[in-house]
Amino acid sequence: MNTNGGAASYAAAGVDVEAGERAVALMKASVQAAQRPETVGDFGGFAGLFDASALTKYRRPLLATSTDGVGTKIAVARALDVHDTIGIDLVAMVVDDLVVCGAEPLFMTDYIATGSVDPQRIAAIVSGIANGCRQAGCALLGGETAEHPGLMAPDEYDVAGAGTGVVEADRRLGPDRVRAGDVVLALASSGLHSNGYSLARYVLLGEGRLGLNAHVADLGRTIGEEMLEPTRIYALDCLALAAGVDVHAFSHVTGGGLAANIARVLPGNLAADIDRATWSPPPIFGLIGSEGSVAQDELERTFNMGIGMVAVVPVEAVDDAIALLAARGVLAWACGRVRDRSDGETGDAQAKGGGGGAVSVIGQHRPV
Repeated sequence: MNTNGGAASYAAAGVDVEAGERAVALMKASVQAAQRPETVGDFGGFAGLFDASALTKYRRPLLATSTDGVGTKIAVARALDVHDTIGIDLVAMVVDDLVVCGAEPLFMTDYIATGSVDPQRIAAIVSGIANGCRQAGCALLGGETAEHPGLMAPDEYDVAGAGTGVVEADRRLGPDRVRAGDVVLALASSGLHSNGYSLARYVLLGEGRLGLNAHVADLGRTIGEEMLEPTRIYALDCLALAAGVDVHAFSHVTGGGLAANIARVLPGNLAADIDRATWSPPPIFGLIGSEGSVAQDELERTFNMGIGMVAVVPVEAVDDAIALLAARGVLAWACGRVRDRSDGETGDAQAKGGGGGAVSVIGQHRPV
């Protein structure tokens, strides 16, 4: 029995179906611009369709899949009311995991949960996802927006995505290709990317802290602008590198930092030394360290420290690899070397998921 004095309805319960339909209409152009020739059907179907006959060009195609979100970086987007970049972060976190094994990203789907559907806000989020898909060369094949009144605040939202890629079986990259003597190449990050925001927000945005609107000379912009800088999407750059030179492995530097992520792509009998003296971390990392008295090892376990992706290549490929990436606008440099692992050597961090090799980060960073 309804005791609230009026007829019960979905709208009365907090779900605005018409707002959802307006959001779909607003995002349509963005989604249609993020397609590939293999996409089948029009926008708005129950399922996204991808023409798998495209895989017949492969001798033994391996499908790769990845899923991720962007964490508490969304809190910064909400605070600044800027929602058209967070989707780029989402795509980056998914496709740059796919490309680590050499897979070409084919398509993505997204999921947005929100307390109340604001059509313009949802359309802005999706426009960022579509932008990221275009940067990665993959299709935005479908998605879902769910309204959760009572579970989430009206302006609260979270995003997640899943992607699928393909790699020829005998072209798959990974630990079995890595050899002692290989060189570790660093590919510069665009900043914090999408990891460690709980710590960054605690240090920079907590009570009595600097705040999002503080302009920092070393950053050349406000803290909010720096924190909302989109994650760099390396997928097409990595694919071009693998096509142009002999690449043995990639590692996407996300949560856990350099040591833990590089260890994942080394076989158990090898180790790598990463030399801090080969680069100066961008100012945002030093700012977090100084403002929060965060120890260096804590910074390095949490953030990418200026290196968003690494490539492991044979020494004879180093110069060509750096030149190829430079031509694509990606700053890269040799930051370490792979060697035989000593008995009992553990390195600075265990590989995420266990196993893997040992990685030590040595020396001191170059002065800025």
